Amino acid sequence: MRALLQRVSAAEVTVEDTVIGRCDGGLLILVCAMQGDDAAAAERLAGKVAKLRIFRDGDGRMNRSVADVGGSALVVSQFTLAADTSRGNRPGFSAAAPPEEGRRLYEHFAASLAALGVPVETGQFAGDMRVRLVNDGPVTIWMES
Repeated sequence: MRALLQRVSAAEVTVEDTVIGRCDGGLLILVCAMQGDDAAAAERLAGKVAKLRIFRDGDGRMNRSVADVGGSALVVSQFTLAADTSRGNRPGFSAAAPPEEGRRLYEHFAASLAALGVPVETGQFAGDMRVRLVNDGPVTIWMES
């Protein structure tokens, strides 16, 4: 699985002008299941995300996790993280997991992260979403399981 994490002071996702998920401090996580991924990959990635120390401690150093700071996560499916731009000008997405498998793994990732004590809200899988965020830092991290 692939994920793009952004440390945020606020983030929200809307569908048809209705806010369906928000995070008032923590992580916006864009997630993509790849061909060959399984539940174990989703769980490994959730574990890495939950423990990643990218929040400031009392000395201003990135030394605390989202759980340490009492933050939450907004998890949004993003199949375009599978983009292959090696040929031409139109990206290919064949490396992404098929839609039903992608949905299952996306939901499993979100549930695994929540099971680790991180409050989680989500976007709408395969939905036409609008994501707004205030990147804190800015801190943006690319991760793979």
